[in-house]
Amino acid sequence: MNRIREAVPEDVTEIVELIVELAVYEREPDAVKLTPERLYEQLFGAYPAIYADVATAPEGGGRRIDGFALWFLNYSTWEGEHGIYLEDLYVRQEARGTGLGKQLLLHLAHIANTRGYKRVEWSVLKWNTPSIEFYRSLGAVAMDDWDTMRLAGDALMRFGSAARE
Repeated sequence: MNRIREAVPEDVTEIVELIVELAVYEREPDAVKLTPERLYEQLFGAYPAIYADVATAPEGGGRRIDGFALWFLNYSTWEGEHGIYLEDLYVRQEARGTGLGKQLLLHLAHIANTRGYKRVEWSVLKWNTPSIEFYRSLGAVAMDDWDTMRLAGDALMRFGSAARE
């Protein structure tokens, strides 16, 4: 049985490797700019604002990471409560179908329930049918009335520069 636990500093390099695997799976193999040093700072530095949980494989003394969930807190003004935003959930190819993704989501749901958070939310690529079906089997619903908006790159620079004028 895999073990779910909070990430520790020694996990950072392997988590970044899994993030690269996720980018390849999501058809963006060259998109990852994250370094282990940057992830370490963001998880364990002076002002951490993200969290990571990992699933370690039972073989090899339980050190190999078979999956991870990287998340941060969001906030609902309607609920007046925090929630969890799941940025990434990834399970190694050879560990898929073992219930590991479900274990990681159960872990996050437990954290949310224990801490009084009202939601666990995430995005999924529209073409990723296996994941969508898996999420729906857990009781998750698509927010069809909402679109994700993003201001990034040159557009962000141009728009942000207008604030100084």
